[in-house]
Amino acid sequence: MEPHVAAAAVEDLTPRLRKKLDAAVERCTGLPVTADGQAVRVSWGEDAVVTLEPGPSGAITDPGAARCSCLLAPRCLHRAAVLSTCPIADPGADTGTDTDPDPGSGLGAEPEPAARTDGGTGPDATDGETVTTGGEPTAAQVAAAAELWGAAAAVLVGGVTGAGAVPQAELLRAAHTARLAGLPRAEAEALRVVRGLQAARAHHDGHRLTDLVSALGELLLTTGRLAAADPDPALVGTVRRAYRQGDGLRVHGVCREPVISATGYAGVVTHLVAEDGRWFSVADVRPGGPARACAAATAVVALGAAALNHAQLARGGLLISGTTISADGRLGAGRSVRANPVAGLPWSAGPLAALFARPLGEVADERLSGNIWNGAAEGPGQPVGCDLVIVGAEGDRVLARELPPMAGPEGPLIRLVAADSHPDLAHVANLRRLASRPGLRVRVIGRLDPSRASTLRPLAVGPVPGAEPTLRLPAEWLGRADLGYDRLQGSHLPSRDACPPEQGSAGADTDPLAGSPLWRVRRLVELAVSGGRWAVAESARGGDLLAQRGPLRRAGFETAAELITELTAEAGRRARDVFGRLVDADGDRYARAWLAAVVHLEATERALVQASWHGGHAP
Repeated sequence: MEPHVAAAAVEDLTPRLRKKLDAAVERCTGLPVTADGQAVRVSWGEDAVVTLEPGPSGAITDPGAARCSCLLAPRCLHRAAVLSTCPIADPGADTGTDTDPDPGSGLGAEPEPAARTDGGTGPDATDGETVTTGGEPTAAQVAAAAELWGAAAAVLVGGVTGAGAVPQAELLRAAHTARLAGLPRAEAEALRVVRGLQAARAHHDGHRLTDLVSALGELLLTTGRLAAADPDPALVGTVRRAYRQGDGLRVHGVCREPVISATGYAGVVTHLVAEDGRWFSVADVRPGGPARACAAATAVVALGAAALNHAQLARGGLLISGTTISADGRLGAGRSVRANPVAGLPWSAGPLAALFARPLGEVADERLSGNIWNGAAEGPGQPVGCDLVIVGAEGDRVLARELPPMAGPEGPLIRLVAADSHPDLAHVANLRRLASRPGLRVRVIGRLDPSRASTLRPLAVGPVPGAEPTLRLPAEWLGRADLGYDRLQGSHLPSRDACPPEQGSAGADTDPLAGSPLWRVRRLVELAVSGGRWAVAESARGGDLLAQRGPLRRAGFETAAELITELTAEAGRRARDVFGRLVDADGDRYARAWLAAVVHLEATERALVQASWHGGHAP
């Protein structure tokens, strides 16, 4: 469903019906639903049946495509409630479009398409046109951003408990206004917040309050800066991925990464490295679920006339002419592209060997020292390579240390966490296999987790050249196993007797993030999102604020202590009208105080995570 459809339906309701909308939304989950071709019918009884007729894209794009048979239609509670429960379509998503969410995208966010892409087909597929936006915001964009800021601030004031269908509709309406004004980044961030609110109120298993906090923080920061006419073009965003014409290219497969998005997209991304060390990727991500992610593992690569699938490309290579490349390294498949398969390289040869030539601490400094609020479009960053020795298991994590000479015996304890824990994928089972062999040497391609201390999310593993004990993979795997797809067997591992644990490697390191009192700030900003403004004000009573500030100041977090003081003060601030009666205070100052606390918290936590890659000490 397009965002403006639900917003219009809620706006048409009378004030009396709006008060009943949340109860009607909850009732929708238990109503009988039938499908007749493309049409979907939701029955409220004999005299009220809501009929939805999606368009060619599979989404409801026109308010007239949602009809109710009751006498109050179309301004009825039944229609508005059903539309309020429909999944929100991504901006401009089309059937058959390769809308490719970047896996593992930032700040703990679920991967999702932030803007429409051209399906990886490059500019040739659209006669060379790419639709992009950027530059200083116009007056219309400033006004749209201010409207979206107001809607987001109202959601923050009410919290999840108060952000029912009506506040969500206001946010969707403001998001649609942002789309019309040409603000795709703000629109995408608003839709992410609405999805998070829906998941939180429905108590979905995959919902994480931390994700909603980050999404709301990103939306408020983006719209606040745009409303102040900030000229940074990254705040405006791009309507779709733009491809440029490139030179001839020779790329070598590194690994495959399955994608299962919470927003209904699934598939695979195959990572590649060029002769000069640049990273590229080929994606096949479309609407679907886990079954599609598994099937895409061996799907044919849509790149020129190359007759190979993603499994073959991950262990092979391509010689490409007429290349089309997006800014984030995605290879397009326009009509001018010609691609021929070439023999693959092991990880120990050519440009692939260079992936393992730098210490993880050095790479972490490079990846984690940037501005974390510089835009969700930055994505998760390139994978990294390292050689590790397995230490053991700790819950659902595998503990390891970097092998010398990259790190000495006192190097930081590295935590390996499944890149995706979905049961249809092999990540979790493969990590358990690795954890069963303390002392095993393993070469890893993975992605740094920017929100956890010294944590790596491995995508693929292989044997360490010249080291024992290490993996013994089949020859046809070319020395690597994609952890999401290939399943490690007992025959791929050395015997337990051949894997003596390293002396002095089993001791647990101190986690600088878990050991800091910043959890008090995190708890307060999350309480603001879950319980709303008055929950924060209530938490400051009875000496609780003093209990929070003291440990922060003693640990040297003076700014954090001041920010939560300001936040609680704004939360409890009440104004009086001309007759001296208490009225609700304006949420603008409160939203700014909350945003300041969140921005500072994220930056401080990121600094501690960066330090954790050096044993908890800053480099």
